[in-house]
Amino acid sequence: MRVAVIGAGGLGGFYGGLLARAGDEVAFVARGRQLEAIRANGLTVRSRLVGDFTLPVMVTDDPSTIGPVDLVLFCVKAYNLDQAAEQVRPLVGPETIVLPVQNGIDNEERLAEVTGERAVVGTAVYVSCHVEAPGVIVQSGGPGRIVVGELGGGVSPRVERLAEHLRRAGIEAEVHLDIRVALWEKFVTICAFSGVTALTRLPLGPIHTCPETRALSRGVMEEAAAVGRARGVALSETCVDRTQDFLSEPRMASLRGSMANDLEADRPLELETLNGTVVRLGRELGIATPFNFAVYAALKPYADGPPALTP
Repeated sequence: MRVAVIGAGGLGGFYGGLLARAGDEVAFVARGRQLEAIRANGLTVRSRLVGDFTLPVMVTDDPSTIGPVDLVLFCVKAYNLDQAAEQVRPLVGPETIVLPVQNGIDNEERLAEVTGERAVVGTAVYVSCHVEAPGVIVQSGGPGRIVVGELGGGVSPRVERLAEHLRRAGIEAEVHLDIRVALWEKFVTICAFSGVTALTRLPLGPIHTCPETRALSRGVMEEAAAVGRARGVALSETCVDRTQDFLSEPRMASLRGSMANDLEADRPLELETLNGTVVRLGRELGIATPFNFAVYAALKPYADGPPALTP
C-alpha cells in the first residue's frame, strides 16, 4: 500500500513505522524538530510488543507532494482535527481509506465533512505510545490492537482487506460489526485512564490499589457508559466491569494516559474531547456526571497548557 501518516507522534510513528517495516510505501507528515530528526536519522521505534527498529522513511511538511494514497492514518490530537483535516485533501482519491487514530467519539463524522463519508473508516486503538525524543517513538503498553469498521455498520470487503493487511504488518487488527460500540467502549476506557491519571498525577497501579481513587475511576466509566447508552449505543452491561479489570491488570500498573503525559510536558489537553464531552452530553441528556465533572473542573485551568499565574 501507499500510506500517508498525518501526525508523526506516538501513534502515527508506531503504526506507520510497522507498515513501513513490512514494506509499505509510507510517507510521514511532520513538522518542527520531529520533521528534522526523522529526515536526518530515520524513524526509531522502541516497542514492548514488536521490538526495536530504525529505518529511513519519507517525511515532509507538505502533503501535496505525496499525492493520493491507499491509506491515510490521521493521528493528530483531537483539538487539532479541524486544522489538520485540510492536510488530508490532497491525499484522498476515489478508493482511499482514512483511519482517524484519535481519542473521542465524533472524530469520524467531523473528518468526513472534509474527505467525504465514504473515505472514513471508524477506528479504535488500544496502545500506549509517546515521543521519547525527536524521531524516537516508544510503545510502552497496551495490546497494540486496532479495531476498524464501516461507519454505517456491517462488514465490507474493504475493511476485511484492510484488517488482513494490518495483520501482515504485525498489527493486531479486527473488524467490528458496529464500530460505534467499539468507539464508545474505547471512550469509556480513556475517560478513566487518561482523565484520572492526569487528575491524580499517578499511574494506574496506585490508583487501583487505593479504594477511593478506584471508585473515582469506576464512577467516571459508569457515567460515560450511561451517556453512550442514552445516545443509543448498545454498550454491554459488563462494559465497565471488563474495562476496570483491564485497567487493574499488573501489566498496566506503570502506565499513565495521554493527558497525564501532556500535563507533565506542559502541553494542551484533550480535556474537552474526553471528560468534557461526557459532561456536555450528560447535561443535554439529563444524566448526572459528577465524577467526570470533578475531573473536568480540576483539569480545566490546564486545558490550553499551563495556566497563567497572577500575583
